Amino acid sequence: MSTVVIDGAHVVTGDGAEYESGHIVAADGVITAAAPGPAPAHAGARVVDGRGLLATPGLVNTHHHLYQWATQGMFADSTLFEWLTGSYELWSRLDASVVADTTTAGLAWLALSGCTTASDHHYVFPAGGGDIAAAEVEAARAVGVRLDLARGSMDRGRSAGGLPPDSVVETLEGALAATEAAVDAHHDPAFGAMTRVAVAPCSPFTVSRELMTGAAELARAKGVRLHTHLAETLDEQEQCLAEFGTTPVGYAEKLGWLGEDVWLAHAVHLSDDAVARIAATGTGVAHCPSSNARLGAGICRSADLLQAGASVGLGVDGPASSELTGLAAEMRQALLMARARGGPRALTARQALHMATLGGARCLGRAAELGSIEVGKLADIALWRVDGFGRDAIDDPVVALVFGPPAPPEHLLVGGAPVVQGGALRTVSAESAAAAGRRAHRRITTEVERP
Repeated sequence: MSTVVIDGAHVVTGDGAEYESGHIVAADGVITAAAPGPAPAHAGARVVDGRGLLATPGLVNTHHHLYQWATQGMFADSTLFEWLTGSYELWSRLDASVVADTTTAGLAWLALSGCTTASDHHYVFPAGGGDIAAAEVEAARAVGVRLDLARGSMDRGRSAGGLPPDSVVETLEGALAATEAAVDAHHDPAFGAMTRVAVAPCSPFTVSRELMTGAAELARAKGVRLHTHLAETLDEQEQCLAEFGTTPVGYAEKLGWLGEDVWLAHAVHLSDDAVARIAATGTGVAHCPSSNARLGAGICRSADLLQAGASVGLGVDGPASSELTGLAAEMRQALLMARARGGPRALTARQALHMATLGGARCLGRAAELGSIEVGKLADIALWRVDGFGRDAIDDPVVALVFGPPAPPEHLLVGGAPVVQGGALRTVSAESAAAAGRRAHRRITTEVERP
């Protein structure tokens, strides 16, 4: 039995308990104890000195686009639709090797921001690009972060009134078949799985009604979750009203796209009724505050959603719309955005941490496995250095983590295995991950003949 003991840390369990000086014990990747006071002796255990550190559940990223690592910093002053139109021309060059590199770089960066589980919404599959899903899964395993692969799809190219060029969309039948193949090949429903797959058509303005309904039927037949972008911008709101005669949330509900097996990315522009419907149906929301601000999309009503009882998690969104934002930074951004909208009591530091952990786990359907430090759950744990210059003047370590600049994790465990140790990546080197990201960027943005 492999045992890990974390001793002397300030432990925030995420399920309501907090120990100023406590311990955590994990055996074979599963938490066996979390309590105040010093840890009892465990012969042969690997002991992590937690003094001066804040222990939290590993952070859960509920919405990302790892392939966008290759196109950061571009179209910096564009609206979402303008940004997408320009970006699609570059993304049409994606292939499996580029996605392997962007996955390596993106997940390594997320791990260095305390992320142990990441949902990646990948919906660009150019013809001849190879087995992109397999390349992503393999790269994620090397980094050691749990991957929720939201296998996306688009079947409305420009010729059918959509935004993307026809070269990057699939046929209705092709999209459903490829999505089913990805589920069959990579989805692991077992407790502690490193890879899960969700069915995730891109958005109402790039996907036909038939693909939306077919995707929902497929996901429910396979017993996997559903994900899509929704209500991100006013442009989308206006297009839905003009084309479908209803709001994005109304359209989703008509198509059977609200429910406990669904989580929606962004959900920025919501009426009171839409907030109520999302909460009442058990639909989750991936709140992406930095990306929404960067693209000028607006501010999600996260506090209202939480008050209504909705599950709200945090997402970094694509690196091309949030650049080098790490998941820890999204906690601070979420707090600031909520307070900018609703005043100083709209969101607390602990609520922001909850969104980044158990709230995210609920969105991904994994609350029974991760998102809190509880006996029987997976030992996905972040240990933060909050006793250094600046932060050591803040008495409350959770406030230090959320209100201050992002604190790097000193240790990051995924199933008890070290992914970050002593502030450094242990699974892949930061240098090799950075090199992979640079290589992907050159491949995408430089006019070269594809091999």
